[in-house]
Amino acid sequence: MFFLFSGVNSPRRRNREKAIFLTIFIIFALYLLFFSNTSPHKHADPTIYDPEALGGPNRDPHSGQATPARQSAPIRKSMVVASMKSDDVSWLHKFFPDYHKSIYVVNDKKAQLTVSQNKGRESMVYLTYIIDNYDNLPDSILFIHPQRYQWHNDDPYYDGVPMLRNFQLGYLEKQGYVNLRCAWLLGCPAEIHPLTDTHREAVHAGEYFKNGFMELFPGVEVPETVGVSCCAQFGVTSWKIRERPRSDYVRFRKWLSETDLTDDLSGRIMEYSWHMIFGKEPVHCPSAEECYCKVFGLCDLTCPNVDACHDRYQLPPYSTLPNGWPYIGWNGQKQDPSKGGLPEPKS
Repeated sequence: MFFLFSGVNSPRRRNREKAIFLTIFIIFALYLLFFSNTSPHKHADPTIYDPEALGGPNRDPHSGQATPARQSAPIRKSMVVASMKSDDVSWLHKFFPDYHKSIYVVNDKKAQLTVSQNKGRESMVYLTYIIDNYDNLPDSILFIHPQRYQWHNDDPYYDGVPMLRNFQLGYLEKQGYVNLRCAWLLGCPAEIHPLTDTHREAVHAGEYFKNGFMELFPGVEVPETVGVSCCAQFGVTSWKIRERPRSDYVRFRKWLSETDLTDDLSGRIMEYSWHMIFGKEPVHCPSAEECYCKVFGLCDLTCPNVDACHDRYQLPPYSTLPNGWPYIGWNGQKQDPSKGGLPEPKS
């Protein structure tokens, strides 16, 4: 309750009360102004990095992580995966949470990471990633396929988890390019003879490779022999990628997009060109013993021949593994991959 004072001091008191009310009003107004400007419902300053505000089309929904161009700090290591809608890539998140992941879905135009044209098998994804991220590449990148169990994986049970866990990033950082496969089956020591294999079946026909090579590497002499262990899974560093200008990768993708060759043939030409793109000789087949030691840290293997080591890899009878693999074998029998060694071959 307010009291009205009488006497000679009442005007002075009234002036003092007015001053107090005015001061309180000003403080209250400033309070409202300050908190309205800092409200979380206001639009963020576009110059400030905000990983939530920067979601949009440059966000990778499969990895839950921003692509390199959206990161506030440099990425040290990343996986680039060429997948399809039906592929289960959850194992990559479960076993490799420390890797940034860019998982492309080639047959889903609505996916936030996809390609304009699904051609050349995994090559269109690999080239698109390099082109789009050329100025913001992670230090080390693994270009891989999506399935955990697939015959491409250099492991006794074709398991991608131990293969990727054992991979030596330090060796990659020194080399610039490293194939993720040491067994010489298939691809080594000589897979394609571009100048002479003109009458073999299409998948081996050197003439296709010769013509493709001349378009991919204009002015470079076509090699007599090309050999590298299959199957287009490899690691590469940012500095190795940037030894070539971005325009080279644009040219490679343009060729892939415009060639009349089928998906399989164009993809095969790229498969046997990646090592040369990244500076290796046309025949790049290090001994299995050296490869397993340096690439995977497996230095106590028995390797009687240059092309293989005991209990490391055998070519499967079929490209599709049995249902229930690796716990169900080729003959329907139970098997335990933790016991080591090679699985029982098909009888």
